[in-house]
Amino acid sequence: RMSNCLLKLTTVLLSYRLGAPFIIAASFVFFASVMFYWRIGEDAEGQLYNLPTQSRYEWFLPYLPHPTASGHPPPPGDVFFVETSERTNASYLFTCSVESTARTHPGTRVVVLMKGWANGKASLPRHWGFSLLSRFPNVEFWPLDVPELFSGTPLAKWYLQAQQRWEPYFLPVLSDACRIAIMWKFGGIYLDTDFIVLKNLKNLTNALGRQSQDILNGAFLSFKPKHEFMELCMQDFVENYNGWIWAHQGPELLTRVFKKWCSISNIQNATSCKGMSVLSPEAFYPIRWQDWKKLFEAISSSELHKLLKNTYAVHVWNKLSHGTRLEITSQALLAQLYSQFCPITYAKMKKD
Repeated sequence: RMSNCLLKLTTVLLSYRLGAPFIIAASFVFFASVMFYWRIGEDAEGQLYNLPTQSRYEWFLPYLPHPTASGHPPPPGDVFFVETSERTNASYLFTCSVESTARTHPGTRVVVLMKGWANGKASLPRHWGFSLLSRFPNVEFWPLDVPELFSGTPLAKWYLQAQQRWEPYFLPVLSDACRIAIMWKFGGIYLDTDFIVLKNLKNLTNALGRQSQDILNGAFLSFKPKHEFMELCMQDFVENYNGWIWAHQGPELLTRVFKKWCSISNIQNATSCKGMSVLSPEAFYPIRWQDWKKLFEAISSSELHKLLKNTYAVHVWNKLSHGTRLEITSQALLAQLYSQFCPITYAKMKKD
């Protein structure tokens, strides 16, 4: 509209020889100024009614305090997630895990360590999941430098040797090693990326959960740095290593070390020992791995509340459940968890 008006005025002015160049220049400046402010007005209106993709999610976010700025990168944060594969994309469950943690821990740094981002990559992968999670000021992404993480621990020599052979469960085993090294070096909270977090976990210290009556699980860990139990776990990891038996370096390792720690033959009735706490299965594993299909079954809101009344976070058993189709708008247990505890991820899932 403005361009057509300017063109017509220029044509009229050209018919006058005297003063035409000056009048044309002044007119151009006037109309350029009008178009500039008109364009700003359109952009402002667009931000209110047609949010750009990169900013749309900000409208859903609660206030979260920014971490303290410093001249150097801050040390790893209080809650840790680890991706030990070379994967550089984010699944809905991965995103929900981090989002639900960020929401329930607004004053705590949530650190996502990624091995696939450690090979000289200067910026995060271009993926909607990372763009979404970066909107939370307490979420940080860091490269996972495995040799550096294991340096100064019994795991350093093991990892060097492990690179020279093939094992069927190497990625889960590497994840088992990383979590106990992180807990020993930095302390804080470790979570698997298939948790949906319902409550703040900061009141749990030197604690882990029982997945059944006789097996502990390291999908959740909370320890102070340099804790002796984590040191014993690293030693047992190396001394009794067997990468060919599923869970030998994970749940079974934690269980056998805890038995030695407490000088007991079974853990069925153990709730605390020598400053450590063991939480009941309902705290983190209210759905047993054998019953993982219940995650996709409909449940009433009242039944769900009753089921999770003593639960901090729900383990989704992704190794078993990842190929199952979820009707996101249904009353399925998992769909309700997405809706309530990671609403941005839930909105993205519905859109997709």
